[in-house]
Amino acid sequence: MAHNHDDIKNAAQDGCCGTDEKTNTTKVVPLHSSGDGHDHGKEDKDEQGWKTHWDLLLALFILIVLLLLEYGFKIDLPKIPSLIINLIAYLLAGRNVLDLAFRKSKRGDIFNEFVLMSVATIGAFVIGEYEEGVAVMVFYQIGEWFQDAAVNNAKRSIKALLDVRPDEVTVIRNGLPVVADPSIIELGETIQVKPGEKVALDGELLSENASFNTAALTGESKPDTKYKGETILAGMINLNTVAEIKVKALFKDSKLSKILEMVQDATARKSQTQLFISRFAKIYTPIVFFLAVAVCFVPYFFAADYNFQTWFYRALVFLVISCPCALVVSIPLGYFGGIGLASRNGILFKGGNFLDVMTKVNAVVMDKTGTLTKGVFKVQEVVANGIDKTELVRLTAALEKNSTHPIAKAVTDYADDKTNGVKAEEVEEISGHGLKGKVDGKQVLAGNVKLLRKYNIAYPAEIENIVDTIVVTAINNQYAGYITIGDEIKEDAIQAVKDMHSLNIRTVMLSGDKQSVVNEVAKAVGIDEAYGDLLPEGKVEKVQRLKDEGKHIAFVGDGVNDAPVVALADAGVAMGGLGSDATIETADVVIQNDQPHKIVSAIKIGKITRNIVWQNIIMAMTVKVFVLALGAGGVATLWEAVIADVGVALLAILNAVRIQRMKV
Repeated sequence: MAHNHDDIKNAAQDGCCGTDEKTNTTKVVPLHSSGDGHDHGKEDKDEQGWKTHWDLLLALFILIVLLLLEYGFKIDLPKIPSLIINLIAYLLAGRNVLDLAFRKSKRGDIFNEFVLMSVATIGAFVIGEYEEGVAVMVFYQIGEWFQDAAVNNAKRSIKALLDVRPDEVTVIRNGLPVVADPSIIELGETIQVKPGEKVALDGELLSENASFNTAALTGESKPDTKYKGETILAGMINLNTVAEIKVKALFKDSKLSKILEMVQDATARKSQTQLFISRFAKIYTPIVFFLAVAVCFVPYFFAADYNFQTWFYRALVFLVISCPCALVVSIPLGYFGGIGLASRNGILFKGGNFLDVMTKVNAVVMDKTGTLTKGVFKVQEVVANGIDKTELVRLTAALEKNSTHPIAKAVTDYADDKTNGVKAEEVEEISGHGLKGKVDGKQVLAGNVKLLRKYNIAYPAEIENIVDTIVVTAINNQYAGYITIGDEIKEDAIQAVKDMHSLNIRTVMLSGDKQSVVNEVAKAVGIDEAYGDLLPEGKVEKVQRLKDEGKHIAFVGDGVNDAPVVALADAGVAMGGLGSDATIETADVVIQNDQPHKIVSAIKIGKITRNIVWQNIIMAMTVKVFVLALGAGGVATLWEAVIADVGVALLAILNAVRIQRMKV
């Protein structure tokens, strides 16, 4: 719980154009910050913090000297010099707390930790316990110092984990390399990435091939070889050769920029546990104040030898140990740790609340294509009827060029420009069926068997039993043959489903593909239930049925048609590598490398985080209740109270920090 609310100040930068003497490339930077989230500034909090720390260290030194004189050398200072020296140490350590307590009290907010600490320490001075008053403030501030450092480190580690965007990029302009700020590069420009450099913008590879380290995006460090025409994302590191990339997205619109925004927003979204503790602290603190007053005055009516100073001292002990710092700091720190651990594993949680949601998931519903299968379709077989195979492919591909569907792309890729520039005319897309149009003056239909049934075109009954996805073609209302399209199951899909079953999670697959294909994939990977031939509203209906059964559902998908059901699920999970922007925006969790086993990792990270957070809650409350009882009974002094308070806070912090080092 940082009490030092310094603002982050961005350094203003003037722009200029010049020449880099080492590379002989022109250097261009923008005149002003682009406002796109690219960090051109520097936080001055650390510098201010060190000043506070030196004051605190000086106060600690004075306290140690006073204690050595009194207890080590048995030297008692006169009362006035002792008061002055202790007061100096007290103000060095506690002036920030006193200032905050005063300002909050002026606004009517008197039930907070700053007022609590101020009352307890000033009370110690009033009854002549100078060293104890100083010690309470010094150790409280040391605890705050460690807390601030831990929270800031957690936030920095999350940001550093993903903020891998370079500050400059080499762009080819007029045939010459120009070094420029990525935020001013326009769509369609060509950038050059040398070996060892990070890609600054999303684009399409123009070079024949290049290998990239994608660890910053996916959590996987193994090289990924890309070929001409394939998508390259900002954040990848070029490994072995100079690569030229055609820019397909502005800096602020790159997938990495959106990921960074997600992570930054994630730290602001509080979990239910955090919200509960925040509400608890607002109720808990005033109760503690009134109990402390009761500890001081109620014994007057029951104790025969009542001594105000004795019971006032016990009330001060009560106030010190009851400070809720350990809870209020260690819990958000635990969630920062969970978000950071997930990010390192290529999983983005859009808020600490979704870590909690994943712990409750007992049914995982998955799309087929792009989630359990690679979504990279290839033609397996061409079967022609009364027409040459090449002609069948040519006419079908000419029509399929008008569709962006992955199956259509598989056909056009296979045709390899055998269409000879022929374009389909009067093309009509029939939703859920296929395409209709004219090619070379011939009426062509290409789609599923439902399309042929719609137009009453006879076809061999056996094609209904083909397991693979097929594109059936009819020419001039006559069945002309079919093309089978195959998709590959992802390498880790089978193990991912096994791991889900080991966690007692029910697995369901929903797909728009035909039931025979869906059944084949479901059998191969071990899915419990599988439904095919579904339109988007059909997927929504199936998920709603599961919710009505009381299931806590995570839906995993990647296509635009998955966005409605992703929004409906308790936890929407998007495959972020191949996934559509609509699905990624709607999802609560994004898996960056499209690997199904990351679903299990996300659930495990949620459970790890929850366990650590509840360990801290139980530990803090147990210690505080125990020492509160000792303080009220006169057994614990202010020394024990402050050591117990700071000690439990530090233990909670260290426990929370463990999350970031864990493996899943």
